[in-house]
Amino acid sequence: MLSNKSKAIGFILLSAFGFALMNAFVRLAGDLPFIQKSFFRNAVAMVAAAVVLLRSKVGFRWEKGNLPLLLLRSICGTIGIFCNFYAIDHLVLADANILNKMSPFFAILFSLLLLGERATLFQYCAVLAAFGGSMLVIKPGFSADTFPALIGLLGGAGAGAAYTVVRALSKRGEKSARVVFFFSAFSMLVALPFILFDFHPMTGMQLTYLLCAGLSATLGQFGVTLAYAHAPAKEISVFDYSQVLFAALLGFFLFGQIPDWMSVLGYIVICGVSVVTFCYNRAAESKEQLHGRV
Repeated sequence: MLSNKSKAIGFILLSAFGFALMNAFVRLAGDLPFIQKSFFRNAVAMVAAAVVLLRSKVGFRWEKGNLPLLLLRSICGTIGIFCNFYAIDHLVLADANILNKMSPFFAILFSLLLLGERATLFQYCAVLAAFGGSMLVIKPGFSADTFPALIGLLGGAGAGAAYTVVRALSKRGEKSARVVFFFSAFSMLVALPFILFDFHPMTGMQLTYLLCAGLSATLGQFGVTLAYAHAPAKEISVFDYSQVLFAALLGFFLFGQIPDWMSVLGYIVICGVSVVTFCYNRAAESKEQLHGRV
């Protein structure tokens, strides 16, 4: 029987593939406002979550006392998705993905603030190193892409905070499908005024791409929600970086995008730090288990 950690790794790999596909479809949808794109993405996710809730007969009513956390998760998640979609439209796809993948490092910081889950000095140093890697991607002051890149980093922070709250909700017995439904509905309500006053007509192909983005995002959303429900960020975050590889391949084959050398170096630093951190966590866990047997 699979352990919780093995299940979490499987879910997060599935999530990484889903989100990489989502980003590609968002870019393929072309010159539409990023808020309009997020609206249709979340509409598909909300319907999918509603179907799961209806089939499982658990209901749409959240667990007692969980509303503040659901609202916090939704606010952070909405900031994250708006910023991420803006970055996707203005950056090389792999750059937008790696900045969003700063979320596990932000999750470590937010886990301390929101959950009281303390990391070690090594892990906090890893966060600083990863931030340094993100600066290689952003290239502050050296590129016209600096502003979109900073927005992309803010999206990573929003996602990291959202995933931390997901873990808090899972500890309080909240169903994953209910978390996805609440977030998707909340994000759609935030986007609705922009849609009503600044709707851009879409071609049939653009609508198809956005629906595909929504389906891919649903796969990613359920995957990441289940992953962080089964294990803390510091144990599984390294596997989330497979999305960078997926994104780079999709960006190259679909858009002919080739990241510059500084961005590639940033990818190596961030992914390398995540691998070293993962190995450190595994070694620390093995040491604790050994001491527990003594």
